[in-house]
Amino acid sequence: MKIAPSGEQFVIASGAHQVTLVEVGGGIREYLHEGRHVLDGYRVDEMCSGGRGTPLVPWPNRLADGTYTFRDTRYQLPLTEPARHNAIHGLLRWTNWTRRAGDESHAVLGTVLHPQPGYPFPLDVAIEYAVSDAGGPGEHPGLTVTTTATNLGELPCPFASGQHPYLAAAGQTVDEASVRLGAQRWISTDERGLPVGSEPVEGSPLDFRTLRKIGETSIDHAFTELDRDSDGLAWVELEDPDGRQTRLWADRNYSHIQLFTGDTLGPDRRRRGLAVEPMTSPANTFASGDGLLVLEPGESLTTAWGIQPG
Repeated sequence: MKIAPSGEQFVIASGAHQVTLVEVGGGIREYLHEGRHVLDGYRVDEMCSGGRGTPLVPWPNRLADGTYTFRDTRYQLPLTEPARHNAIHGLLRWTNWTRRAGDESHAVLGTVLHPQPGYPFPLDVAIEYAVSDAGGPGEHPGLTVTTTATNLGELPCPFASGQHPYLAAAGQTVDEASVRLGAQRWISTDERGLPVGSEPVEGSPLDFRTLRKIGETSIDHAFTELDRDSDGLAWVELEDPDGRQTRLWADRNYSHIQLFTGDTLGPDRRRRGLAVEPMTSPANTFASGDGLLVLEPGESLTTAWGIQPG
């Protein structure tokens, strides 16, 4: 293999933690803790599939028909989910990112999203990935991911973001694993995966406020009105049958967390991990305006999430 499909590999490590980041898409290919796979990632000789570990910028999830109107101008984006006639997961999944800074335990990957048809807004995106065994004051043990987006243009720009890690299950599928997500509502969707309403989790098959087995439940929904701790963090816990937990946290900028059991993926990937996607907005935000952020010229937004292996 002369070149990896995901480009240059950037490895950071601290104690029992080792994370491999990639040039193509700027995401996480692999996360090992004490030699165990924390994420359901992909091999170095594979292309990234299912958005595994990928930043979702400048919008997460789906945009109906790839079209939206911003400040009285209508824009059309390529349909990257043609079967459902949607644009999905932003514009940076196949972009080359560079390592701008770092040391053994952290790396800053960055790229510039130049103006293009459908999104004529220049945006700088820098993501700092850091691993720590213990965590210092104000830090968390495990992996911390801090994303900063800056509007480089002379006009306001629409913006949202997220990321797409899959927490690995100990068995062949996620069926025997259990999950907890403190959220009061879930977003119902149509056959295209687009929001049609907000429903209370209480009394529904998607009530994971207390730890419970996933079983055969098919999940591909965003959750909101998230419970938060005293630091403003929302938490998701995935527990293997042996009791080992992986915990993902997200700061207040992430108003939604999408869970996806991978039922629509290829047979070799289906239900092998649980995608836990922190998102600053629900799907279709560019079209609906629900949760849409606007970055003024020169303005930056910094968001943070992370993973604590058990």
